[in-house]
Amino acid sequence: MAAGTPPPAALRAALESDAWFASCDAVLRESLFERARLWRLAGGERLFARGADAEGLCCVCAGALRIGAMQADGSESLLAYVEPYQWFGEISMIDGAPRTHDAVADGDTAVLVVARAALHDWLREHPAHWRDLARLACAKLRMSFGVLEDIAHLPLEARLAKRLWLLAHGFGARESARRVVRLPQEQLALMLGVSRQSANKALRGLEAQGWVALRYGEIEILDLDALPKIAALPRNPE
Repeated sequence: MAAGTPPPAALRAALESDAWFASCDAVLRESLFERARLWRLAGGERLFARGADAEGLCCVCAGALRIGAMQADGSESLLAYVEPYQWFGEISMIDGAPRTHDAVADGDTAVLVVARAALHDWLREHPAHWRDLARLACAKLRMSFGVLEDIAHLPLEARLAKRLWLLAHGFGARESARRVVRLPQEQLALMLGVSRQSANKALRGLEAQGWVALRYGEIEILDLDALPKIAALPRNPE
């Protein structure tokens, strides 16, 4: 991993596209940007490993990261696929415990990292902004509860529709949806905890309805409004 460098000034505007970052007070946004360093990773390179000490709050700026872990039996689990300009790493920032998963670059990737010690020092002087980190963590906790409920109550095709909708919206980070989800079916199957064959069958079902188009390494969403209906999703999640 190449050494961190100060982020370019032009990156400020792009960061505003993230709903959480945009909702933070200007003084916190400025503090994060000033203390951030840009790290570049090659495909397959780890940003951090499960069990490692927390180094800071992070935001993908280019490329993507796979958040998951290798299990004892050699199988891989995939918790999330993080794209620009989603922030993560707040759990270890809050509790100081080690990282819960691996973060691996999916192709060439750039990540902003705000060092934990530097941010803690600033928050010591501005304690009201701890609430903003808590908001970031709570949004993901709400989503995790939803995923657990989906596993118990939704058929695979509905779970898949919901996951595609969430991916298109950056798991709530983007107000404007991305119509093309660049995620291989194999990775999508890992996120849902099913076989690739099962995921492909469910995707073919959505494709037969004219809601998605399957292409190599990506899925184009043709009817974004249909996905919330099949998954019983509210249009504007809290």
